[in-house]
Amino acid sequence: MSTREASAPQPRAAETSRHYRLTHTTTYRYPAAVTSSYGRATLLPRPGGGQQVHSSGLVIDPVPDVVAEHRDFAGNRSGFFHVTTEHEVLRVVSHAVITTGRRRSDIARLPTTGWEEVAQLVRTIRMGAPGTSRDNPNTVVAIADARLPSAMVDTDESVREYAQESFTPGRPLVEVIMELTHRINTDFTYAPGSTSVSSRLPEVLAGRKGVCQDFAHLLIGCMRSMGLAARYVSGYIETRPPPGKPKLRGVDASHAWAAVWLPDGGWVQVDPTNDQVVDSRYVTIGWGRDYRDVAPLRGIVFTDGSGSQLDVGVDLWPLDGGEVAGAVAEVDDLTAPWRDRCGTTTGRGSAD
Repeated sequence: MSTREASAPQPRAAETSRHYRLTHTTTYRYPAAVTSSYGRATLLPRPGGGQQVHSSGLVIDPVPDVVAEHRDFAGNRSGFFHVTTEHEVLRVVSHAVITTGRRRSDIARLPTTGWEEVAQLVRTIRMGAPGTSRDNPNTVVAIADARLPSAMVDTDESVREYAQESFTPGRPLVEVIMELTHRINTDFTYAPGSTSVSSRLPEVLAGRKGVCQDFAHLLIGCMRSMGLAARYVSGYIETRPPPGKPKLRGVDASHAWAAVWLPDGGWVQVDPTNDQVVDSRYVTIGWGRDYRDVAPLRGIVFTDGSGSQLDVGVDLWPLDGGEVAGAVAEVDDLTAPWRDRCGTTTGRGSAD
């Protein structure tokens, strides 16, 4: 997961979009030969929500015998593969070219509905009249689902106790969201290695440290403990080196943040790791109830050995508008075998 992005640039006022060339490389090294490897990769960015995917696909080595791509219950893109060639190294590379056009939400313009009223609406959510924010059954299901506890987001008393300081009676939910984002950023130390992908919120609360996954889970848990709808978002954030230093290839990382549903305001996306509202510097891979729904790569291998060595490299490289066409051609060429075998297009689309 990414570090706090203290050196990341603030969005320029006149800027309406950003272009990126994304490469995410995952390498597994095994102590003994693997005879069969079956995997699921959630590494392909999803279109929509202010994000356009010009081209995307996977490159897997050894070449899989079976590949498939589909969208899961939340609309995230998943790639499946089965490798039967004997191997001791498995490499999965995701390539994409993306344009992001989302602007930072203007908090002052969002509805000031009190959090108790929103919680009541979430508990009794039903289809709304045409033209409202609840006129789509998929939206209603997504809101109802995002209120429920999930495997990695505990809503026990310790989480509720931490949340209550921000949930004063009658307070607008948008104010609660922003204060909790700031509190988590202030109260907790960003400390890679202090937690693992399986860490739960009581452990994070006790240690007062963690990484972006933990901080996103905590904000989600606080919201759900009060009957509100919140979901986990996985992706990347553009970072830049300190002044005078060049940007290095392959030193970026995946990132995580949270989104809270606000009536007539949609899903308000905030990043507690960096104490800010999500903007065009963020590239979205997918979202779900928690990390498990959008884990980058998971699977099963058959081998006589035990354990593996994992290496991950991420490169989120900014492009000028004139560089997009060349980057798309490059990714189209690299990922043509994947797309041809899956029967998909280049991953283009904007519906969501």
